[in-house]
Amino acid sequence: MQLAALLDRLTLRQIIAFVPVVILILAYYHRIPIPPELMLVGDFLAYIDIFAVLFLLGVLSRAATILFVMKQAAARTAVLVSSLVERVGLDGRHRRERGATARPRPKPDHPEDDRAFGTAWGRAAIA
Repeated sequence: MQLAALLDRLTLRQIIAFVPVVILILAYYHRIPIPPELMLVGDFLAYIDIFAVLFLLGVLSRAATILFVMKQAAARTAVLVSSLVERVGLDGRHRRERGATARPRPKPDHPEDDRAFGTAWGRAAIA
């Protein structure tokens, strides 16, 4: 039961890390001669692991750079489209003519001194 649980948790990386140990045990056993090239397989597997990490870091940094460039391009495109829409006048809002004067604003019915300062206090805030 314990061996089955151990085999369930066994990963490919753990198997690759255990290969040099098996080769080393076979090399010291002396019944089977092992060439030196086979002894270097463990180093080669370790270098593959390091190379994979460096490769993944390179891919991630390139992906981050590409995402940053795409984000900047999208922002610039949005600014360009909004300025084009504003210049052409397709935004749907009616603009005033350049020579039009502003309409006079209506004056309040009560003088400025009689205004209440707050909605909760009303006239009590004046006293």
